Amino acid sequence: MKSDAFKIFVVEDDEWYNRLLVHNLSLNPDYEIQSFADGKSCLDNLHQQPDVVTLDYRLPDMKGLEVLKRIKEIDEDIQVILISEQEDIEVVVDLLKHGAYDYIVKSKDIRERLLNTITNIRKEFQLKNEIRSLRKEVRKKYSYENTIIGNSPATQKIFDLIEKATRTNVTVSITGETGTGKELVAKAIHYNSSRATQPFVAVNMAAIPKDLIESELFGHEKGAFTGAAARRTGKFEEANAGTLFLDEIAELDISLQAKLLRVLQEKEIMRIGSNKPIKIDCRIIIATNKNLLEEVKKGNFRQDLYYRVYGLPIELPPLRERGNDIILMAKYFISEFCKENKLEPKTLSPSAGKKLLAYPYPGNVRELRSVIELAVTLADDHEIEAGHLLLDDPENLESLYSDGMTLREYNLRLVKKLLEKYDNKPKLVADKLDIGVATIYRMLKEE
Repeated sequence: MKSDAFKIFVVEDDEWYNRLLVHNLSLNPDYEIQSFADGKSCLDNLHQQPDVVTLDYRLPDMKGLEVLKRIKEIDEDIQVILISEQEDIEVVVDLLKHGAYDYIVKSKDIRERLLNTITNIRKEFQLKNEIRSLRKEVRKKYSYENTIIGNSPATQKIFDLIEKATRTNVTVSITGETGTGKELVAKAIHYNSSRATQPFVAVNMAAIPKDLIESELFGHEKGAFTGAAARRTGKFEEANAGTLFLDEIAELDISLQAKLLRVLQEKEIMRIGSNKPIKIDCRIIIATNKNLLEEVKKGNFRQDLYYRVYGLPIELPPLRERGNDIILMAKYFISEFCKENKLEPKTLSPSAGKKLLAYPYPGNVRELRSVIELAVTLADDHEIEAGHLLLDDPENLESLYSDGMTLREYNLRLVKKLLEKYDNKPKLVADKLDIGVATIYRMLKEE
């Protein structure tokens, strides 16, 4: 294990200059300095894992370039600063190509330049450590058990499919009603796969106007169209080496589906206004709350694109079909909300649990979370009672399911009901349902 001290090796055969470097670096109490007079003794001690090596270009036993190469072979994270009196630009360029962080010409007033360089290295180390720590937190957040709460057979099946998806780069299609957690599953796949350290980029197809979606996905060059004041990188490029999550893919206009198909087949994109193809390597995960095969039959979705994106299917069941998972999730949300808001822990009363199990959850997991967070806020003591759970009348909601409606018809009725409830304010309803305002207008137009 490395110590907390920032460890620096000074490799210099000139005794006076060696002492000068050691003295200047030792002025910072956070630095732990060791000095060596030749390349071999430095290499023999690399097991001590220095953060930085200041390296004389001309040593008695080997050239600085050779030592640099050996250091990088042993541990590429060690930063090497070459120090020499020679100023041959070709030599400097060659050293930088082989991984040297900087090249400093020997002089009596080297102190400021050297200390600034090491300060910059240390800042970069701290930033990398912070990023590494954040990535660990993200992986923890999107571990299976934190992504999907429950132990029902349906939940265990989802765990099994997620695990299979993480082993390869196969395209994954996630289906399920609004609010079942499709994006969370996509993130769980990404952050538990070999691409976990690379970008996860999500695009909601329904939230982007038709005339902007091509630029959003593929990017554009400066001047490609009116208003294109600068080059823009598209989502495919942003997700390069990582995962691109195409949410609500069924909402993609039929005229753009052919372009998406070509990109998926050729693994290259072309920015609007450019003739130069750009290779891309990103895993594709798609999601929809519609039956894509039915959309193909209706002529709304290309059959060839359907077969391209179907991949490994993961169907997320509605919350009302997950039985006791509802109670497990409710308890999890109670615990998380209390922690986030520094509240005393609260429990769920038997009557509250019974009420939760009787409710059909048209908004699925997203709705349950909102109901629980409000209940925790309303509960004055340590226990959440049935009266704290502000749910619609289950009998009214059950009547919706008994009408034999399609999912589209149900969604339309739900939108209309909420528009009535919130004084015909589409933006407010869109926020409540976590969908784009354009989706609401389109649903009403297609009625």
